Amino acid sequence: MIDINATLVAQMLNFLILVVVLRLVAYKPIVKMLKEREERIAGSIEKADADMAEAEAVLKDYKAQLASARVKAQDIMDKAEKRAQDEHSAKIQETHSEIKQMKEAAQQQIQRERSQAVEQLKSQMVVLSMAAAQKIVSKNMDAAENEALIGEFIDQLDKDKIGDLPC
Repeated sequence: MIDINATLVAQMLNFLILVVVLRLVAYKPIVKMLKEREERIAGSIEKADADMAEAEAVLKDYKAQLASARVKAQDIMDKAEKRAQDEHSAKIQETHSEIKQMKEAAQQQIQRERSQAVEQLKSQMVVLSMAAAQKIVSKNMDAAENEALIGEFIDQLDKDKIGDLPC
């Protein structure tokens, strides 16, 4: 059986006083400290979530900027390649034009030199013809008549050929 005596009542009373004192002195500050800690942890979690959302937004923005930069870089490369091709084509066209001009100039020079050579041959032929005719005709005609006769002879020759050369 349980014996209820004054010690038991005193112990119960001491225990109740201890509980009240602990509640006033220790329990309320500990609960207050735990609530503050809980609030700090909740604030930290909210801040971490906000930071994470901000980091994701920044990452998304950076990815968009990177994609934009890639597009711009590709555009710049395409423009540079097109410009290089255009310059290359222009240089080729310019070179072809220069070659054509050089050919035309060379042909013109050849034609001039050929004409000069033909004229030299004509004059030499006139001199030779006059010398030959002078020996043949020696006393029958004067110099003016000889030149006229030789001129007619030269004009009657094939006008497209002097010797084996086409004019």
